[in-house]
Amino acid sequence: MEGVWRRMLLFKINLLFVVLISNNVCGEPYKFSNKHGPITSNYNYSVKYITMKVDHFGFAVDDTFQLRYLISTDNWNSNKGPIFFYAGNEGDITLFCENTGFMWDIAPQFGAMIVFGEHRYYGKSMPYGDQSYKDPKHLDAFTAEQALADYAVLLDYIKSSIPGASNSPVIAFGGSYGGMLAAWFRLKYSHVVDGALAASAPVLQFPGYTGCDVFNQIVTKAFRTGGEACPKSIRRSWDAITNLASSSEGLSFLSNTMRLCKPLKVAGEADDLKGWLNEVYGNLAMANYPYPASFLAPMPGYPVKVKHYRLLHVENWLLATVR
Repeated sequence: MEGVWRRMLLFKINLLFVVLISNNVCGEPYKFSNKHGPITSNYNYSVKYITMKVDHFGFAVDDTFQLRYLISTDNWNSNKGPIFFYAGNEGDITLFCENTGFMWDIAPQFGAMIVFGEHRYYGKSMPYGDQSYKDPKHLDAFTAEQALADYAVLLDYIKSSIPGASNSPVIAFGGSYGGMLAAWFRLKYSHVVDGALAASAPVLQFPGYTGCDVFNQIVTKAFRTGGEACPKSIRRSWDAITNLASSSEGLSFLSNTMRLCKPLKVAGEADDLKGWLNEVYGNLAMANYPYPASFLAPMPGYPVKVKHYRLLHVENWLLATVR
């Protein structure tokens, strides 16, 4: 019985790693201390809208919608100063604007105008308002090709409507999916875009080019920066969750410990919990910046290491108590 008790305790210790590294699902999130104060920016920009076609390539749909974009001319040299264009990706464009410091940092040096274009079907750029995600018909124009056409139309409008911008070279920027868009933008609209900087852009992340597990390998590598014990603890946590979910007592422990919005009722629901945690780990790895940031959530610099060091302290203490 003592061996069973010890195994159960170790299962719970590994689950504690999950709780500490992912915070609570429904409870008050852990608030990182930041000696520099709140993570805010002083970027100055205007919010504007442009009327855009829902379908740039067909003739059967004449619908239009308002595409949002953000623009700053504070540092722009109207005598052929460049336009730095951020190819918006999957999210509210203000999040990317507030967390893409590189463009803002170098704009004064280059005398650049800054433009952030919002990706259709995100943020305020909904082609059919709250019905945009209703059914396949409304989602038919939700493609990368249509989004790139939006950006080409937007830049053409900016260059034709702002005095001095007609001869401004355009450099596209983007990260992750936005990086893919920036690269494709340069390839597909080379008459519009003079260059592109694609950061962390998985341009070959397609079947037949890249293995399905490559992203998870990169996430594991990121967590290994906190020590080899870090990814090992996560691996053990999967078995811990499975074993705990095999009993009603374990399901109750999982639900209460992680403060789930809805308690787990059957063992199969633990798979949904694992899927959610998998997204947490992926997001932590993607936002593992060396400086405090609030892109996905308020985080300190190197959040993976910070989380892991806190966990190791607790884990070592718990293990010592059962020896």
